[in-house]
Amino acid sequence: MTTHQEQLEKYAKLAIQTGVNLQEGQGLILNAPVESAEFARMVVKEAYHAGAENVHIEWGDDDVTYMKMKHAPMEVLENFPKWRAEGLEEMVKDGYALLTIYGTNPDLLKDIDGDRIAAVNKASGEALSEYRDYIMNDKVRWSIVGYPTLAWAEKVFPDLPTAEAQEKLWEEIFRISRVDKADPVQAWADHNETLRQAREYLNKKQYKQLVYKAEGTDLTIDLPERHIWHGGSAVSSDGAAFNPNMPTEEVFTMPHKYGVNGTVKSTKPLSYGGNLIENFTLTFKDGKVTDFSAEQGEDTLKHLLDTDEGSRRLGEVALVPHESPISKSGIIFFNTLFDENASCHLALGKAYPTNIENGPALSEDEMDQKGVNDSINHEDFMMGASDLDIDGITADGNAEPIFRNGSWAITFA
Repeated sequence: MTTHQEQLEKYAKLAIQTGVNLQEGQGLILNAPVESAEFARMVVKEAYHAGAENVHIEWGDDDVTYMKMKHAPMEVLENFPKWRAEGLEEMVKDGYALLTIYGTNPDLLKDIDGDRIAAVNKASGEALSEYRDYIMNDKVRWSIVGYPTLAWAEKVFPDLPTAEAQEKLWEEIFRISRVDKADPVQAWADHNETLRQAREYLNKKQYKQLVYKAEGTDLTIDLPERHIWHGGSAVSSDGAAFNPNMPTEEVFTMPHKYGVNGTVKSTKPLSYGGNLIENFTLTFKDGKVTDFSAEQGEDTLKHLLDTDEGSRRLGEVALVPHESPISKSGIIFFNTLFDENASCHLALGKAYPTNIENGPALSEDEMDQKGVNDSINHEDFMMGASDLDIDGITADGNAEPIFRNGSWAITFA
C-alpha cells in the first residue's frame, strides 16, 4: 500500500515532469502557500533533480494577505510594486517555467470592502500584464496543482474535524490528479490523448456558433474564423509539451467577443477575490454583459464586471462532460481549478491568443477585428450540469448535437 509520503513524492514528480516539464538548465518560479512548505520542498527537490538551474519561490500567506487587505492604506492597495513585476518579467523572459501550488481560503476576504479588493486586482492585473502575456501566449511552460490548506479543507468538508477534512481532501486531490495510479505520468499521457482526439474533432468541424440550452440558460456564442480548440497538454513556444492545469478535463476555445447573445446561469459557486459568488445570471447582447444578478456576492460580481471593458465580455468557452471524475465525486470544491473541471464553463475577460490561428503574432487592432477579447481579468465560471444541451452550428447553418444531457453526443474515433 502506498503511504501518504510516497503519494506526495509522486505528486511532486508529476508536477515537475508532466505539469511544467522542466528541462535541464531551466529556471523555475514556484508560487506556494507557506502552509505547503513541506510539499513545496519536495517540488524543489524534484526540480533540481530534473536539472533546474534555479528555483525562485514566491511564498504566500492567507493570514498576511488578510491583514494587508484589512489595514493597509488604499494608496498601497492601488499600487503594485514595480520591482516585483519587473523581476517576474525578467525571469520568464529568461525562460523560467512557472508552477503554482494553489489552495487559498475561498472565504478569505468575505468581510473586506469590495472597493479594496477591486483596487488590488486592478493594480496587479495592470502591472503584471506583460508577465501574463508570456503565460497566456504559452511563451513559457506553466502549471497549477492543488494543495489542501486547512481553511480550504474545512470549507469543502465542514462536518469533519479539521485533520480529517484535510486528509479527505488529499485523497480527492490524489484521485482526481491521477496520483493514485501506479504510473501517474503515463496515466496523464493516456488522458491527454483522449483530450487530443476531442479537440481535433472540433478543430476539423470549425463550427460557426455554439447554442446552449439548460435551465436558466439560453445562449448563442459565435466562434471566430480559424479558431483553435485546445485541451490537455499544450506546447510552449520552444516546442516542449506541458500541462497547464492539473487536473484538467476540458477542451476549450475562444468565443467572438462581439458575438455572444442570451442568458447564462451559473451552476457552481465562483471563488473570486477571496469571496464567493453564487447562483448568478448574466445576460449578453452583442458580446457584452448588459444585466446580471446573484443570490450571493452580487457586489463582488459587479466589481469583477466593472474592472475594465473586457471584463464584461467572454474570453473562453470550455466543454467538460458531466461524468468527469470531479463531477462524479459530487463535491463542490469552492476552487476554480477543480470545479471548472466538473462542468462546462465560460470565462469573463481575456482570451488566450493561442485559441486563434496566428494569434500570438496579431496586433491589438488585428485581435479586436477578429473578435479576440482583451482584459486584465480571466475568470472562469461554471454553467454546465446534467441538463445541458449544446449544438454546433455549421457554416451552412445546420445544427449538430455536441452535448446532450451534460455529456458528449459525439464520438472522436
